[in-house]
Amino acid sequence: MSKITLNITGMSCVNCANAITNGVLKIQGVKSAVINLAQNAGIFELDDLELIPQIKAKIKKLGYGVVDNHEELEILQKNQTKDIFQKMLLGFGLSIFIMIGEMLLEPNLALNLVLLGLSGIVIFYCGIYFYKHAIISLKNKNYDMSVLVFLGTLSAFLYSMAVIIAPNLLPKNMQYLYFSSSAMIISFVLLGKFLEANSKQKASDYLKTLLDLSPKTAWRINKDGTSEEIPANKLNINDIVEIKSGYNIPSDCVIISGGGEIDTAALSGESLPEFKGVGDKIFAGTTNTNGYITAKVLKTANNTLLAQILDLLSESGSKKIPVARLADRVANIFVPSVVGIALLTSLIWAFFDPLKGLIAGICVLIISCPCALGLATPIAIISGLSVGAKNGILIKNPQILELIKNIKFVVFDKTGTLTKGEISVIRSNLNNDDLQTIAQIEKLSSHPISKAITRFANCQKSDFEVSKFKNEAGLGVIYDDGKVLAGNLQLMNKFGVQIDKVDLFDTPNGVIFVAIDKIYKGFIEFSDTLRDNAKEIITTLKNQNITPVMLTGDKTSTALDIAQKIGITSVISEVLPNQKLDEIEKLKKQGKVIFVGDGINDALSLKAADIGIAMSSGSDIAKESGDIILIKNDLKSVLNVIKLGKSVMKTIKENLIWAFAYNAIFIPVAAGVLYPFFGLLLTPMYGAAAMSMSSVSVVLNSLRLKLIKFDITKD
Repeated sequence: MSKITLNITGMSCVNCANAITNGVLKIQGVKSAVINLAQNAGIFELDDLELIPQIKAKIKKLGYGVVDNHEELEILQKNQTKDIFQKMLLGFGLSIFIMIGEMLLEPNLALNLVLLGLSGIVIFYCGIYFYKHAIISLKNKNYDMSVLVFLGTLSAFLYSMAVIIAPNLLPKNMQYLYFSSSAMIISFVLLGKFLEANSKQKASDYLKTLLDLSPKTAWRINKDGTSEEIPANKLNINDIVEIKSGYNIPSDCVIISGGGEIDTAALSGESLPEFKGVGDKIFAGTTNTNGYITAKVLKTANNTLLAQILDLLSESGSKKIPVARLADRVANIFVPSVVGIALLTSLIWAFFDPLKGLIAGICVLIISCPCALGLATPIAIISGLSVGAKNGILIKNPQILELIKNIKFVVFDKTGTLTKGEISVIRSNLNNDDLQTIAQIEKLSSHPISKAITRFANCQKSDFEVSKFKNEAGLGVIYDDGKVLAGNLQLMNKFGVQIDKVDLFDTPNGVIFVAIDKIYKGFIEFSDTLRDNAKEIITTLKNQNITPVMLTGDKTSTALDIAQKIGITSVISEVLPNQKLDEIEKLKKQGKVIFVGDGINDALSLKAADIGIAMSSGSDIAKESGDIILIKNDLKSVLNVIKLGKSVMKTIKENLIWAFAYNAIFIPVAAGVLYPFFGLLLTPMYGAAAMSMSSVSVVLNSLRLKLIKFDITKD
């Protein structure tokens, strides 16, 4: 059994992915096919690699393309997005001229021919993608929105062309042009296509960023005691490596000598570096911020925790099923039904008046032109995206809007999400002179705790000598051989400093003790800073019957302290990114899940959740992995995302209900059901007017989204 990945071009909706999946699975020897619409890729399991040419040929026969590598795919995507944008601009520009010609200018043959030519450019050049896709869809009995666009625009265009070429075949009151209708449909659908293509173009960038995080080189210690720099991917299990201060960990290792403060934020989200000594495991991609380490390699580059995260990210992206558009699903029944009604109408009328039968059949097609149906979703989404962007909510994947109304859990990372990710001093019992002394000494260090102390004391400069300063990894700061000490309890014990029992309190926060001339002076307690309005946001979520959850790699005591302050009762702590994925999957079995995070370690959870929301202040990987980016880094934007999503989906449903109700009423009228009773036979002119009114109603209803009031307060 072999597994291959192919880069596929030309996919635009879930029906495209389904068509490829169903088509390829018909090939004997293909065991499974998973199409990742977001990453434009297909993962196939097959018995024999010789089947690859057949798979490629099948994909191409279905109307899609296959490129050899990701770089070629990226170039092609950029070119396609640029091409769609240019055709969209051209379409709108020509559509305006066509509308002016039809509505304001005196009709004559020369003008009609110009309008015919301009609309032909819009339909058969700007909209050629939809026409090709519709024809392929019809061949494969896959009736999507492209088929609706194809039938509606082509029927209006052909009818208008008939009015110009053979006006004598039509009554005077039926000689009307509908070029502007078909041209505007193509232009609006191109606008939606451009927005989709533009967001999909960046969908897989987070994988590239994660690859950049992987260590490139390592210092291996040879048997003769010398060390040499080699590529990290050349390390073997049991190799001995040295890791100096400031260097990245080259692979998953176990420390055999020395120790250092390891910045594990990339994996655990822990805001403070953690001291690791002999016997402790350290992971590739983390950083030794202070200390000297000798370690034994436990895993090769392809099997490290970082490599596993990368694989899981790609895999979870493949499993994430895109939201099927309601209009596309209904179109599978609606389109053939309309065609059938038009044919039946013409046949029935043919017994009485063949010309009226032809006109009535055309009128059915024109009045059922999918303007309202085609605009119901994209116009509402466009309005929602613009409103969101204006209020600091950047929605990269509009399809997730359909999920928001069913959200049951909002899962928050702690560091950088519920908190600001900035260490700050929350209290100290030092007098001002001692505080200024220790702040000036800490000024000599670049450690996050040192920076927090200097900010707290408002220390601008230091009068102490750098040569007498020492930062001992895992213990704290030593000045002048112990004359001034600032560190943990182990450092105090090492220098024989006796600490007041009352100050040995139990706290989930970090604490350092201060001694001058071996005499204990007091403590400094520090913690991460809560984001503004965090408690209010949690309370509001609960009032909406949404369960807030904290999912963090931080220590349990720290996580529970933060959770208690803001009212979160469900806390999952001390988990690595792959374990976070497991927790997200467990919650998804109970309901739809939003995950809110900001760090590299959150990328996997952001992709695995039904909806991933990333803070703009977070890592590039997190922002690329998320479906939504909160530009203002304000937790209240999470509530606004939910409000916006529900409003957009409500508007889409209203649009669709109106569109289908309109068709249900006016298609029978166009077919002539009122003629036996009232002598009323709807002409294409009135059909086009009704169709236009329906479209205007949908657009105006969608524009109401701009009236949404959000509560946005900058954090």
